[in-house]
Amino acid sequence: MKIKKAEFIKGATTPGDFLKNSQGKVQVAFSGRSNVGKSSLINTIVGRKKLARTSSTPGRTREINFFNINDALIFVDLPGYGYAKVPKEMRKSWRPMVEKYLTGNDALKLVIVIVDIRRGPEEEELSFLLWLEENKIPALIVATKADKEKRGKIDKRVADIAKTLQCNPNLIVTFSAATGMGKEKLWSRMREIVGV
Repeated sequence: MKIKKAEFIKGATTPGDFLKNSQGKVQVAFSGRSNVGKSSLINTIVGRKKLARTSSTPGRTREINFFNINDALIFVDLPGYGYAKVPKEMRKSWRPMVEKYLTGNDALKLVIVIVDIRRGPEEEELSFLLWLEENKIPALIVATKADKEKRGKIDKRVADIAKTLQCNPNLIVTFSAATGMGKEKLWSRMREIVGV
């Protein structure tokens, strides 16, 4: 997909700040544990270096950020979770805010759940995917940082992720922000699901 426009719209720290009227644009949300490369993934697939903020300090994204992509899609960057250095009370406040965004949102058509291919998912990711399924929200799993794994081990890592998340390995997109691996496949799968 050729990206002609990719711009930050707004950040939300409370449900009252959510982008309620996306004027017919489909929303695709990105979720993942802190330090899985979520911001780098967003920047890579839209071909911009600094659209989504990346940081050497995991847990920096503390709000829900909305981006306009080609006046056709809204990308939604959800706060990273599972990072101990973020104050516990702050982490507790994120979950109800994120769930509030995810539920009752007709514009939301897909949640991309990101895992680090080297670390794999934990119980939190499985619980989140089951929650999305219960709420009838489509999900797509992306395994990032594939360039940091030995080529011969990638298939086994993906199989392990699929086993933990109880899904078909073919449903997992292997991705690298450093090399661009998986970029076209991710766009293709996104467009199949959301119809854009």
